Amino acid sequence: MAKYKTLDDFDVKNKTVIVRVDFNSEIDPQTKKVTSDVRIRAHAESTLKELTEKGAKVVVITHQGRKNEEDYTTLKTHTQILQTILQCPIKYVEDVFGKKAQTAIQNLQPGEILVLENVRSWDGETKNGTPDQQAKTPLVQNIAPLSDLFVNDAFSTAHRSHASMVGFTAVLPSAAGRIMEHELKSLSKILEKPEHPCVYVMGGSKAEDSLEISRYVLGHHIADDVLVGGVTAQLFLAANNVKLGKAVMDYLNQKELTQYILGIKELIEQYPQNIKMPSDVALNVYGDRCEIPLTELPTNYAIYDIGNKTVADYAKIIANAKSIVVSGPMGVYENPQFNLGTKDILTAIANSKAFSLAGGGNTIAAIEEYGLTKKFSYISTAGGAITEFLMGKELPGVKALETATQTKKI
Repeated sequence: MAKYKTLDDFDVKNKTVIVRVDFNSEIDPQTKKVTSDVRIRAHAESTLKELTEKGAKVVVITHQGRKNEEDYTTLKTHTQILQTILQCPIKYVEDVFGKKAQTAIQNLQPGEILVLENVRSWDGETKNGTPDQQAKTPLVQNIAPLSDLFVNDAFSTAHRSHASMVGFTAVLPSAAGRIMEHELKSLSKILEKPEHPCVYVMGGSKAEDSLEISRYVLGHHIADDVLVGGVTAQLFLAANNVKLGKAVMDYLNQKELTQYILGIKELIEQYPQNIKMPSDVALNVYGDRCEIPLTELPTNYAIYDIGNKTVADYAKIIANAKSIVVSGPMGVYENPQFNLGTKDILTAIANSKAFSLAGGGNTIAAIEEYGLTKKFSYISTAGGAITEFLMGKELPGVKALETATQTKKI
């Protein structure tokens, strides 16, 4: 049973509802225009649509990038996109919590939406703190008295203890939005009570994340098998005393990844039967794919993918699984010569009867490229939040909802 409340627990008609969403989108650095509306659309078509249809006065708080970074901009374009999606007028104010914002909130009518300016235009937003500490910030102090309910729908930012994420929960009744609720339910299926066999497929180049997630899910008997690919697999092979060759090791050193080899080695020694590594690899030989078994290593060439035998071995394990998590590609999938591992493993997962969850930008891009989106049980765009969740870490945004006051304390 969920420890947090949802929209089902509140009557929002004629109520002023602050909704923290994640509209943080891909931005063209030259025009500052939004190039992907995926996140805006997700919040619009679920939580925001539901609240307006139920007659709430909706105040949207969100961020876009960070100051001094290329993707930092106002929310004017985001508001226009939101208006196009919902096919109704959306109000926008170039203010976060000042007089303009307060007046705009007070003038809201039932069924209307107001988008406040990029919350990170206020420097205090990116400072971490407890809910009680953040409740004392000007953001919460100025806006909470004008509101009846706080809804956190931004799971992808739940690993931050920023004011807009946790501060309102200390002074307002609070609920999880539909995106937040869906993410937590889907992740719980994998992390709390997964059906077994449960398989984690860890690829890509974020070796530290792969190590921490593998350590947690194996240590807590969540995963039965961890299958490794990508740069992660190269580190696991090196930790397992496979001589990869100077070119590969130089690359791993250059990326400062060899520091994780000792930790990986300890993990392999602890769970020798549960960690599956490639038995063959695909080398980039002057642009051509050349597959070799591990027995032919070391090599003078870079490893760009897992080999066909490894794909077949992994596919058998995947076919028998009842729960699967995949994060990271199996190789340099952007190159058609080396997309076999990523494409075939993702296809095997998509065609399995298991509950399948995918996360990570490159993973999602590959799933979309191969037309497999609808075959996955759940695809999370949460990034850092899903990584920390899979490591078993407590997410401040979720914890704040679980411990939120359910009476108004202004």
